[in-house]
Amino acid sequence: MKQRPFQQVDVFTKKPYFGNPLAVVMDCGDLSTAQMQLFAQWTNLSETAFLLPPSELGLAAGAHYQVRIFTPKVELPFAGHPTLGCCHAWIEEQRSSLGSSFTQPAEIIQECARGIVKIKHIEGRWSFAAPSLAQSTPDNKDIADVLNALDLLKTDVIDSQWLDNGPRWFTLWLTHPDVVLGIKPNHNLLSDLKIKVGVASAYPLTNHKLISRSNREARAFNAPSQRHSFDGSLMQHIEVRAFAAALGIPEDPVTGSLNASIAQWLIPKGTLSTTYIAHQGSRIYRDGLIFLSADAQSQVWVGGDSVTCIRGSVFI
Repeated sequence: MKQRPFQQVDVFTKKPYFGNPLAVVMDCGDLSTAQMQLFAQWTNLSETAFLLPPSELGLAAGAHYQVRIFTPKVELPFAGHPTLGCCHAWIEEQRSSLGSSFTQPAEIIQECARGIVKIKHIEGRWSFAAPSLAQSTPDNKDIADVLNALDLLKTDVIDSQWLDNGPRWFTLWLTHPDVVLGIKPNHNLLSDLKIKVGVASAYPLTNHKLISRSNREARAFNAPSQRHSFDGSLMQHIEVRAFAAALGIPEDPVTGSLNASIAQWLIPKGTLSTTYIAHQGSRIYRDGLIFLSADAQSQVWVGGDSVTCIRGSVFI
C-alpha cells in the first residue's frame, strides 16, 4: 500500500460538521477502480473523491486535475459537493506543498467523467458551472410509486420532472417547505424502486425568519434568513431534501447536482428567481447553504463554502 495525502472536507457550510462531508484522496493515478470503490465503501460517506492527473483531453482543456467520484456502491460521472470539495482540497494541498510559490488560479478547471467543469469565484465563494441538463416528464406510474414511498398526496405536488445533469433525479416541486420538511420517506421502497428523489419548495419572500417549521428537528436548524442575499437585497429561499437509498444513502445532507438541476429546471420557467439560496439538511441535523445564480447566458452557477475538517494521509 502507498501513503497518500488525504482530506475530509465539509462542503456547503462555513461551520465544520454542518454541511456534507467529502473524503478526498490525492495522488491516485495508480489506483484501480476496484481499489477506489473499496475505499469509498469503507468511508461510508455519500461520496469519496480521488484526484488524478488530467488526461490528454483534460490537459488540452486546461484541467488542473481529474477526479473520480464514488458513492459506497457506484461511481458517479459528476456530483456537486465533490466538485466544490475537490476544488477546496486541491488548493489546500497546493498551498501546503508549494508554499509561497503557489499562485491561486482565478478559475479552476476540473475534469470528470461528465466532462470539463469550470469553477470560479462568485460573490466570494467558489461556484461551479452546472453541466447541461436533460429533462423529461415522468409517467403516472413513477409519480404514483414515488408519492407512495414518500407518503405524499397528489395535492402536495405542483410539478414533477426527471432531471439529469450526470446524476438522474426524480424531482418534485411541492406546495410549501413545511411539506418538504414533514416527509417521512420509506427508504426500503425507494431502494426497491431504484430511484433517487429530490423534493423542494420556496419560502414566501415576506417570511424573514422562516419560523413556521413543521417539526422540532427542523426548527433546531433554522433555514437561512434573507440577510444572506448576494447584495443585501431581498432574496428567494427554498428548502430541499434528497433521498438516495438506491445508492446506499437514505438522505443526502446537501446535494449540489440536485440543486443545480432544480435551478436549471425552474429558473427558465420563472418559478425561481435568477439568484436564490437553497437550504438543505435540517432533518438530519445539518445546515447546508447553496448559492445559485443564472448569468446573462443562462448558465447556472452553484456556489458554496467549504472547510477542511481532517487532514493527513491514508494507506491505499
